[in-house]
Amino acid sequence: MIKDIQSEILKLKKEKNAVILAHSYQAKEIVEIADETGDSYALSVAAAKHDCDAFIMCGVHFMAETVKMLSPDKRVFLANSGAGCPMAEQMDPVMISQLKEKEPDRAVVAYINTTAALKTVCDVCVTSATAVKIVQKMENNKILFIPDCNLGSYVQKQVPDKDIKLLQGGCPVHASVTLTELKAVKAQHPDALVLVHPECRPEVTAEADYVGSTSGIMKYAMESDAKEFIIGTEMSITEHLQYACPEKEFYYLSKKILCPNMKMTTLMDVYKTLQNLDNGKAFEIVMDDEEIRKARVCIDEMIRLGE
Repeated sequence: MIKDIQSEILKLKKEKNAVILAHSYQAKEIVEIADETGDSYALSVAAAKHDCDAFIMCGVHFMAETVKMLSPDKRVFLANSGAGCPMAEQMDPVMISQLKEKEPDRAVVAYINTTAALKTVCDVCVTSATAVKIVQKMENNKILFIPDCNLGSYVQKQVPDKDIKLLQGGCPVHASVTLTELKAVKAQHPDALVLVHPECRPEVTAEADYVGSTSGIMKYAMESDAKEFIIGTEMSITEHLQYACPEKEFYYLSKKILCPNMKMTTLMDVYKTLQNLDNGKAFEIVMDDEEIRKARVCIDEMIRLGE
């Protein structure tokens, strides 16, 4: 049944000149039929290189927005319209604008996991992979880092010469993991290297052998000579690594690192989106030129500083 649906999807996407983008947290059956897989920013950059009529994003809303901003001439659809991101939706543009007015010399650095509306009032965007590098290269000494205080805390430690102000926000899934859980899993697998995402709590990242983005964690595990790993990010990454490296052992840091929004998208969502591309029933990301222009300022600055 799954193979049959996958075959129909591959046939439909060819007929409709569509490209499927799947975030690394998606299920294996979706990753298998995707044209591009990776983290949110990597997908947006890869998408811009495709000559197609439409993109199907298998991920969450802000990711589809980012694709639309970097490929404004293309139609962009979100496979499941209900797939949002609690972290991206935590902070209000009005609140951030008010904070900027109080401290105009403090540059606002936005994690890419933010809405397009919030990006319009920010100075530069970052990913978990580029946050440290970009903050280091910024001329501003005073920074307001939003929304993830755990990623911001990690950047603080790596760039101690900057005055970095944090707000209480972040990924509730990664932040749910405790040091007690880490120690318990480490006790069960003492030889395993601990690889965690910087969205985890500071006390958890402090005990890790490697701290990095989703793609960074996967690359580290696949290239390492070690044979055992404890994976501290969304549980799907552990599964993907088990398939990619069957000669190695991978363990979950916590069964709580399960993103319900990422898990909302099913193979049938992708199939039905492709079926309904032209009848108005698929969920299309619609942004006007002015919103795209304003939101792209911080993304373009990220690209400039990230080079």
